[in-house]
Amino acid sequence: MDDVSNSPLSTVLSSLQALVSVSGGASSSSPSSLPDALLSDLHSLLRTPNGPSTLVSNLPSFDLSLSALLRCLAISIDSGSLQASFVYLSLLLAPSAPVVSLFSPLHFLSLLRSLRRSLKNPVSSSSEKDVQKPKGRGKSKSKPNSKFAQNEQRNDAMDLIPQILGLLSSLITRIQLESYNDIRKGLIDTITEILDSHHHNTLSNMCFRILSIIISEPGHGNQGESTVETLRSLAPLMLLPLKSPVRVGVIGFVVNKIAPLSNENEGVKNALVFLPRFLATKSPEKAEYRAIAVETILEISRLFTTDDFVSFVHYTVKLAKGKPKLRLLSVDLILGLLNFSKNDENETDTSWRAICLKVLIERCSDTVGGIRARALSNVAQVFAEMSERRDEVELERFSEMVKRRCVDDKAAVRKSALLLITKALSLIGAQIDESLLSILGSACSDPLVSIRKAALSAISEVFRRFPDSKVTKEWLQAVPPLIVDNETSIQEECETLFLDLVLNRICQASNPNPNPVTDPTNSDPNPLFPDLLLDLLKGISHGEISPFVKKILASLGKKKKIRPLIANSVQNVITASGSVRAAPQGAWWLLAEVSVHTPKAVDWGFLSHHWRLLDDVWRREREEEREDEGEGVLWARDRVSLLNTISNVSMELPTQPAAELAHSLLSRIEQFNMHLSEVDAHVKSLKTLCKRKAKSPNEGHALVLKWAENLIAKAVDSVNSYLSEASELRNKNKHVTPLSGKKKKEKLEVSSQLVQAVTAVFTVGSVVIACPNVGLQGIIPLLHTVITSGSNEKKPRRLAAMSGVSFKDSAPSLYVQSWATMAKVCLADDKLAKRYIPLFVQELERSNLPELRNNIMVAMADFCVRYTALVDGYIARITKSLRDPCEVVRRHTFILLSRLLQRDYVKWRGVLFLRFLLSLVDDSGQIRHLADYLFCNILKAKAPLLAYNSFIEAIYVLNGHQQGQSASDPANDLFAIRGMDEISRNKRMHIYVSLLKQMAPEHLLATSAKLCAEILAATCDGLLNIDNATGQAVLQNALQILACKEMRIQSTSASETEMDEEPVTDNSSTATSAAAQAIKGRVITQVAKKNLIQIAIPIFIELKRLLESRNSPLTGCLMDCLKSLLKDYKNEIDEILVADKQLQKELLYDMNRQEDKGKDKAGTSKDEVMKAKSVVKTRYERTPVGSRSIPKVNGVETGRSSGSRPKDVLESVRRMETLDSDDGNGDE
Repeated sequence: MDDVSNSPLSTVLSSLQALVSVSGGASSSSPSSLPDALLSDLHSLLRTPNGPSTLVSNLPSFDLSLSALLRCLAISIDSGSLQASFVYLSLLLAPSAPVVSLFSPLHFLSLLRSLRRSLKNPVSSSSEKDVQKPKGRGKSKSKPNSKFAQNEQRNDAMDLIPQILGLLSSLITRIQLESYNDIRKGLIDTITEILDSHHHNTLSNMCFRILSIIISEPGHGNQGESTVETLRSLAPLMLLPLKSPVRVGVIGFVVNKIAPLSNENEGVKNALVFLPRFLATKSPEKAEYRAIAVETILEISRLFTTDDFVSFVHYTVKLAKGKPKLRLLSVDLILGLLNFSKNDENETDTSWRAICLKVLIERCSDTVGGIRARALSNVAQVFAEMSERRDEVELERFSEMVKRRCVDDKAAVRKSALLLITKALSLIGAQIDESLLSILGSACSDPLVSIRKAALSAISEVFRRFPDSKVTKEWLQAVPPLIVDNETSIQEECETLFLDLVLNRICQASNPNPNPVTDPTNSDPNPLFPDLLLDLLKGISHGEISPFVKKILASLGKKKKIRPLIANSVQNVITASGSVRAAPQGAWWLLAEVSVHTPKAVDWGFLSHHWRLLDDVWRREREEEREDEGEGVLWARDRVSLLNTISNVSMELPTQPAAELAHSLLSRIEQFNMHLSEVDAHVKSLKTLCKRKAKSPNEGHALVLKWAENLIAKAVDSVNSYLSEASELRNKNKHVTPLSGKKKKEKLEVSSQLVQAVTAVFTVGSVVIACPNVGLQGIIPLLHTVITSGSNEKKPRRLAAMSGVSFKDSAPSLYVQSWATMAKVCLADDKLAKRYIPLFVQELERSNLPELRNNIMVAMADFCVRYTALVDGYIARITKSLRDPCEVVRRHTFILLSRLLQRDYVKWRGVLFLRFLLSLVDDSGQIRHLADYLFCNILKAKAPLLAYNSFIEAIYVLNGHQQGQSASDPANDLFAIRGMDEISRNKRMHIYVSLLKQMAPEHLLATSAKLCAEILAATCDGLLNIDNATGQAVLQNALQILACKEMRIQSTSASETEMDEEPVTDNSSTATSAAAQAIKGRVITQVAKKNLIQIAIPIFIELKRLLESRNSPLTGCLMDCLKSLLKDYKNEIDEILVADKQLQKELLYDMNRQEDKGKDKAGTSKDEVMKAKSVVKTRYERTPVGSRSIPKVNGVETGRSSGSRPKDVLESVRRMETLDSDDGNGDE
């Protein structure tokens, strides 16, 4: 006592003694809490080396007991004091303290609660009271001191937590928690919260030490149960971001502590084995967090033995048959399982690999689009790394699945399917069929940019690896057109691929085979070069592809990416071919296009040599008159390409050869005996030579004008000569027995003067384009005479003899060319255009020559650009060509008008939009494809409300009903699809569906209301007469539209919306957008239901009474529409149809009958359905018959005909689904 009388210990003990005496003694049942100052002194005392033992040993000297002191400390602990917690544990662990007898579960739980509370609010409640802001005037002055005090105490509190954890680890080594399950669980939860706090860096080692003691010491209870509790508490921390130190520490604890212990204890092993399954059930739905869960599960599964690993694989396979969330998780798990085990050389049982791969491929046909997309992406990764395992995949079924997914209705699925094709080429091999190639080509024109990029990559990879003729043809048809894509990145990728896969390959294959083996049975005239080179040259010069190739080459030329090597390679190919005509088709055309950008790479000697050869051959054949028509066209194309090449390199030509060449060109033009395709090239080359070799621009213009006027004069003489001959022949035959009409036409057609006249007229048009200011006074009357021949119009005096001649019948070639040349003249003379445009429109409507109608349509498109106001009044008459009997005219009309509409030269008003609708069901597949692209891509972005605003009018117009159009327009019948037959109905419904697909949900809702108000209600009010066929067709179409699936508005939750999106786009903004879309969808669905009950149903009831009173055959159609509208509200039919009990009973009877019929058929076709859905047999063997759930079936599977599965069977399967539809396996 004397030793401590003057020490801090004496002060502390005296204070304790006074506190206990005030509280009623040591045996009091209501002890008081310790003041903060006293707790601080105790904390300082107990931190000394022998502090706890000294304090405990001196307690009796002051009439104090350790138990009473601990009770007082417990009160302070309840108030949240960390110092009290530290003092409590220090005294409990004092060497002379009886730990077991003094340990109180309630006090310990209070300590844990205080510790958890301190993590959220480090400043204790008692301390907060001491640092409250003073009242009165000194409030503002004490505010900084108050904040400083709070920060200081917060730091002190954080310093206490490591000390308390150290004491806790010592405490649980001296006591056993076997009989204190709540304390053990509370301690584990507290440690987990500490790890999850912001102060984990300094505390994690102590926390893991405590958890390790709890698990490894048998005295703390069953080790398996302790491990389960620990892992369950740590599970949320395992799902933290991958780079989180907390997650790294927790995974390290599992790997380094729990995994070794599992080898010794069966309970710990079971807990570890079931941890991945627990994490799988707790994995979040968002893609980012789901990926973390997958990575965590895979890291833990690596610790398993072979048997446990295979067991977990089978569990993962079962997940693939569960709810959508679990199916999505399973496809990611399977990918990870296959990836990290592929390099395991010690693995003996690999059967699970085939099972996993099969399940992964099955998920590619899941009902949820997001799962299908994810499964396809994962299969692509598997094939990219395990392409040698071809025996594990049924190639035929796999190819069919890929084809269906490439035309899936979900964009993410289509993109993943295209990626899969790129990665699975080694699996598919060179056996890729034409249907899959066609699908890839079609995907290159998909509305979505991401799909077009993926398709471009896929088909280019196929072309890179298997460049045979069919792949080359499909690639050239699909990729070069993308150069006009709206997306710049696609244009750039198109250029890069063309340079790599076409131009570079031509350069590589341009060296001829030095020892060609000529097969006498082979008719190929080019055995020197590989087939790929010939296919490429022929393909890029094709008429439909060459315009896009020109754009690609022009863009590459601007970027200086066309090397002289390309021009040299093409010259080598032409030179090595030997004979003049032996050059591969397209070689001269490519040289002409490349020479624009590499003029110095083309040798003038090479051009001069081939020009002389070509000229000699042409002259010889003209003299012998033995040139074949088809071969002559190809031969003329080569001559044109050679002339274009000369024109492109004219600046590099020497002066004297250039002058000789110009004279030669002019001489050939003046003879008017060339093929028409060569005339433009000769005129263009002659103009280029004159301008580039002239000393000044004025001199060059004068030279061009001089020879242009000479050509016009000679053309007038040539045409006059033929017209005189025709007039004389007609006058001669007036007084003799006339020849038959057929023989007369043949005689005129073979006339050499007619051929010269046609060429002369065509040359005039070329000259007008090259030199618009040339004088045309002499040729215009002649052209007018020809195009008006056969009419009663008065002719000029010098042409009066031609008044009775009809060149349309006697010389149609001259007649057609005269119209084309007159169009070119009108483009150069606006006054003449005002006079002749009405004649062009009139001839377009009445001509029976398809080539003339096509030429006039092209001319009218040019007039619309040059003279928009003049042509605008004739647009309605021009659109009649959309129903022209000739497919070429219809296609060109559609293309030309579409371009004018995109450039705003023509507006979407009046009948134009309604007449364009017929192109969606045109007999030509090419026109239908163009129309789909126009309506679904261009028009949807340019005029999104057009389909909605014109929908009701389209129904009347397509049925030929006068209410929707002007009765005075004779073209009404031309643009109507009349009739109640199946073909006409299907065509109209295809148009309606195409328009509905462009509408937003709110527009679908408004369209439904307009159909009810303007057609159904109009029928009830007598405004729409249904006694005739057109009225019945309009009403029938309206009912069918209301019942079709495209009109239904689906309500989608936020999670379902996100699951259907691309996984790679999962971020906060996407999640917010998905939630907003889900809310919007639910609101629209509620409004739709309200409109159905309040607006549509009363109209349907009244319409049903009207149809029944007239015994109309449309009653059945109305009932089908009602069943479709009300099938989602079957349980509410009593309330919805309260106004018509009879209709209510009929609908319920029909629905129940259809459902029972479907169930009966489903029972007889059960084996068929099971086989089609690939349901795991063992799952049904283990399940009682009465409790088996039928897998979900997607109603319509893209890419497969509707007859592949009976409709009644599919409907019965839908009806037999349980309320919890997620219990199915989700196969599509």
